[in-house]
Amino acid sequence: MGKKDKKSQPGGSTIAVNKRARHEYFIEDTFEAGLVLEGWEVKSLREGRVQLSESYVLIKNGEAWLFGAHISPLLSASTHVNPDATRTRKLLLHGNEIARLIGAVEREGYAVVPLKLFWKRGRAKLEIGVGKGKKLHDKRAVQKERDWNREKERLLKSG
Repeated sequence: MGKKDKKSQPGGSTIAVNKRARHEYFIEDTFEAGLVLEGWEVKSLREGRVQLSESYVLIKNGEAWLFGAHISPLLSASTHVNPDATRTRKLLLHGNEIARLIGAVEREGYAVVPLKLFWKRGRAKLEIGVGKGKKLHDKRAVQKERDWNREKERLLKSG
């Protein structure tokens, strides 16, 4: 019997995806950040009990923080731990990456949003993106283009 291939595991290494972020923002740059987590949070992540849709990233005092990410505690969590599902979590980034984020956020209309939570070599990582907010007409144009591409594929397939 050989080793199990990591790619053949159900669900892959992705824990959660923030689809709303790509809908609300034009993502221009992405970064990979580590997370400071407690033990019960890691167990909950392994069960996939996380929600990123309402979360955002703020930079305070030269450190990046994740706000609003909801990690549901497991029922089997230890009795001596008081889990806080929406606590503020510190993001681990290099100094030059934080400097680039600060420079991007200071520009008008840019925000730092979490995009995806995934496993990398047994550690939880968060992909964050620097994006400019979309206007309503931009969202409509993206939807129109997506519909046209779908219709084009349908026409090409039917001959």
